[in-house]
Amino acid sequence: MEKLTLIKVGGKIVEEEETLRNLLNDFSQVEGCKVLVHGGGRSATKLAAQLGIESKMVGGRRITDVDMLRVVTMVYGGLVNKNIVAGLQALGINALGLTGADMNLMRSDKRPVGEVDYGFVGDVKEVNADLLASLIHQGIVPVLAPLTHDKQGHMLNTNADTIAGEAAKALAKHFEVTLMFCFEKKGVLKDENDDESVIPEIDRTAFEQYVEAGVIQGGMIPKLENSFQAIDAGVKQVIITQASDIHLGKGTRIF
Repeated sequence: MEKLTLIKVGGKIVEEEETLRNLLNDFSQVEGCKVLVHGGGRSATKLAAQLGIESKMVGGRRITDVDMLRVVTMVYGGLVNKNIVAGLQALGINALGLTGADMNLMRSDKRPVGEVDYGFVGDVKEVNADLLASLIHQGIVPVLAPLTHDKQGHMLNTNADTIAGEAAKALAKHFEVTLMFCFEKKGVLKDENDDESVIPEIDRTAFEQYVEAGVIQGGMIPKLENSFQAIDAGVKQVIITQASDIHLGKGTRIF
C-alpha cells in the first residue's frame, strides 16, 4: 500500500502569518500522499468577542450554541481553512479545503446532553474514506477543517484531534497511514522541565509503565490512549512531535 502522512496542527500555528508560513514550508517537504487537519480556536474566540458573543468553555472544551456555531463555521471552514489552502497553492501543492459536510465526507451525531450540554458539537459516526482516498490518488491534498454535519442540514463543531484520528483510521484500509499530532514540545518528554528529554518510542507496555511511574500524566494520557486506539484500528504508527519537525520524522513514535 502507498504511504500516507496525516498531520494535525493546532490553531495557534495556523493562525499567525509567520508560524503558518513556516508550517506550510515544512509540510510541503513531507514526501508522498498527505492530509492536513487544522484547528483555529483562538481565531474563533477573537471573532466572537468582536461580535459581542461570549466564549464558554468547560474543561478546555468549547460550548457551541447557535451563535458560536455560526462563528466557528465562518472561522474554521472559511478564514483559517482557505488561508492554509491559498498558502499551499503558492507552494505548488494542489490543496482542497473541506469540512465534513463537503461531499458527505464526515457525518456526526450531535453529542447527547450529559452533565454538560456542549450544544452543537459532533461525535463522528461515519467517514467517507473511499471518496477521500480517490481525491488523494488524484494528487489532491485535503485540508480538513474541524467541522462535521449531521445529514439533517446542521453543521457541528468537532474536535480537530478527533477529525484527524477518525480520518486516519478510515484511510488505513487504503494506505499505510502515519498519523502525526503536533504540539509545542518536541515529543513526549521524560522530564517536563527538559525539552530535550524526548522519549523516542512508546509501545503499550512502556506506556503503562510510564503512567504508573508518573512520567506520563495529565492531558497526555488521553492523547496516547487515542493513539493506541488508532493503531488498533489499522494506523501504522502515530508520531507526536512539534510542527517544525514534521518533515524530519523526529518526535515520539507510538506503535
